[in-house]
Amino acid sequence: MLTCYDEMKVISGTAHEAFGEEICDHLGIKKSILQVGRFKDGEININIGESIRGCDVYLVQPTCSPTNDNLMELLILIDACKRASAGRISAVIPYYGYARQDKKTKGRDPITAKLVANMIETAGADRVIAMDLHVAQIQGFFDIPVDHLTGLGALAEYFKGHIDSKETVVVSPDLGGVSRARVFAEKLNLPLSMIEKRRPKENVSEVMNVIGEIEGKDCIIVDDMIDTAGTILNAAEALKDQGAKKVTITATHGVLSGPAMERIAASCVEECVVTNTIPQEDKMKETSKLKVVNISKSFAEVIQRVHCNDSVSLLF
Repeated sequence: MLTCYDEMKVISGTAHEAFGEEICDHLGIKKSILQVGRFKDGEININIGESIRGCDVYLVQPTCSPTNDNLMELLILIDACKRASAGRISAVIPYYGYARQDKKTKGRDPITAKLVANMIETAGADRVIAMDLHVAQIQGFFDIPVDHLTGLGALAEYFKGHIDSKETVVVSPDLGGVSRARVFAEKLNLPLSMIEKRRPKENVSEVMNVIGEIEGKDCIIVDDMIDTAGTILNAAEALKDQGAKKVTITATHGVLSGPAMERIAASCVEECVVTNTIPQEDKMKETSKLKVVNISKSFAEVIQRVHCNDSVSLLF
């Protein structure tokens, strides 16, 4: 029998407090009181400022940079809720850090995405709500329910008002992203192309071939995340070299670490469109090319459905 919880509580960690506030605004509730501090040695200290006994609790905390601090804060929050007798604890993780370490690529490699899943479960989470995990198989790293959202719909809605459908092509930056790019292309009723490449080493890629007709077309390169931006901007240059009229890059997660913003500002791309699974306010000041699509409403809708024991798959 499904348990019905009378009261919903949303607690936002410090990784992206504005995102938690927006979710609460969509739900029509107040964000729960939370105090987060640091001891002199850097240890995290938290206090939940209201009773959550028996409540359906949603902890909003992307594990973005600083990844280890934000992950540890999430684990401590889960433990605090468990010890405060919360009825159910759902970890809402818009961006799941360590997702790219999902398999062994050489001897003695860790599978850190699985380790993080183990820690979240051990801390006491009953459910995870995440968006565009690097590979869908990460859902199987958990032995608790995982609601796996996608940002492709929100990104597609943005582009509907910004493209000429007769002159635009969706491009996958590599073979592994073809399924994702195909879904995005279908949402916009656009043709699909692909870039074939090899990666000599971490964060370095060499474009080998463009498959599909892109000459004279506007191209949208779609990926799950943009980190240092080197790979996706190499792809953009390859498209321009083969006659693309203009190139836009888009991804659910704008990690945008290291030289990413400088590279994007100096690149040939017209826009870099990401969602707000990771805070982008400071980065938006660095270049007008960065556009951010707000997907907090999607998370609010899923939280409402989970709370009421309604189907989540119907949303997608």
